Amino acid sequence: MMTWLWSGMVVLSVLFGLATGQLDAVSEAALSGASSAVELSLTMAGVLCLWSGVMEIMNVCGISGGLARLFRPLLRRLLPQASRDSETLAAVSANVSANLLGLGNAATPLGIQAARRMARGCDGIASDELCLLVVLNTASIQLLPATIASVRAAAGCQTPFDILPAVWMSSALSVAAGLTAARVFSLLGRRRA
Repeated sequence: MMTWLWSGMVVLSVLFGLATGQLDAVSEAALSGASSAVELSLTMAGVLCLWSGVMEIMNVCGISGGLARLFRPLLRRLLPQASRDSETLAAVSANVSANLLGLGNAATPLGIQAARRMARGCDGIASDELCLLVVLNTASIQLLPATIASVRAAAGCQTPFDILPAVWMSSALSVAAGLTAARVFSLLGRRRA
């Protein structure tokens, strides 16, 4: 689908350039945009590799495991069914820890693993806890927004981490709103059943 969309945009750009006599400007803009996209991608890839390396060092040193242990009591309270299985709880804890460090790319496989384990025996219907996991994963609190900082650095920002207070406040508010909404919808779902 996306291939057709991009192809259609290119064809429309060429037709517009021919119709207005500005084909050279359209070609120049396309090449400039492609160059900027490659530069941004390479810069972001470098920063993401750096933070993935930092996350691996944290895993080896036991820091991420410590963060996961720190969150287990809270997660046991939020997800009592999932906490009965130690592997599911470990995956959820690691997912929350990776999100906390702003490593969404590292958190995604852990979240998928936890969701698969939580979905066992649900007969294709998501449980309240599985929905809550999705909310926690989506609205995650980030102490260190590595991905956003890498985008800002790639765009030429000299101080990519100066957004920390805003990120902390907005992510805390999004988690609070998500948990509240999940609870309200859970209660409404029970009333209908």
